[in-house]
Amino acid sequence: MTAAKNSTTSVETPEIVAGIQAQDHEALEAVVNAYLPQIVRAARGAGLSAVTADDVAQETFITFFEKSPTFEGRSKIRTWIFGILYRKIAEARRSVKRSNEMDDIDEIVDQRFNADGKWISPPRPVDQELYESEVMGLLDDCLETVPDQQRMAFVLREVEDMETPEICNVLDVTSTNLGVLLFRARNRLRECLESKGVGS
Repeated sequence: MTAAKNSTTSVETPEIVAGIQAQDHEALEAVVNAYLPQIVRAARGAGLSAVTADDVAQETFITFFEKSPTFEGRSKIRTWIFGILYRKIAEARRSVKRSNEMDDIDEIVDQRFNADGKWISPPRPVDQELYESEVMGLLDDCLETVPDQQRMAFVLREVEDMETPEICNVLDVTSTNLGVLLFRARNRLRECLESKGVGS
C-alpha cells in the first residue's frame, strides 16, 4: 500500500492543481497515469465486472476532464476523482439492475481460446487454481452480501488504504458514520465467511 501512495504523491502539487484548472494536457495526463490503476481496482473491488470496471473508469476520467476547471483544490486530487468514481459506480449498478444483462458465452470463449480451440493463456496448476479460486470465490460471494456504501467504504479502507478524512469526503459521510459502515461491513463479511466454514 505504501508503494502505491508514493507513486502518486508527485501529482498532488499546487502546480498540477493549477494545470487541472487550466485543463493543461500534461497535468491531466499525469493525473490519469497516477490514478487509473487505483480507479480500476476500486471499481473491481466494488463488484463490477472487468469490462464494466474499465467503462466506469473511462467515464470517471471523462467527467474529470469536463469538470477540471471547477476543481478548487480544497481536497486531494485523488479524493475528488474517487468521489466521481463512487457516483459512476452507483450509476453502473442501477444500469445493470435495469438491463439484467448476462455475459455472452461466445464472448467468454473468444477471450479464453484461440481459433484452433487452444488456451490463449493456459490455466495454472489445478491445486493452486482450486485454492485461490475457493478463497477468492468465498470472499467475492460474501462481498456481494454487503450493501453498496458499506462495500465501498471497506474497499477504500482495506484495498486502497485511504485515511478516514479522505474516505469521508469520497462517500460524503461523517467519521462516525464511516466507523459504523466499516463495522457493519466487517461484521457481515465475518458472519458470511463463518457460515461458509472459514475459521470454524
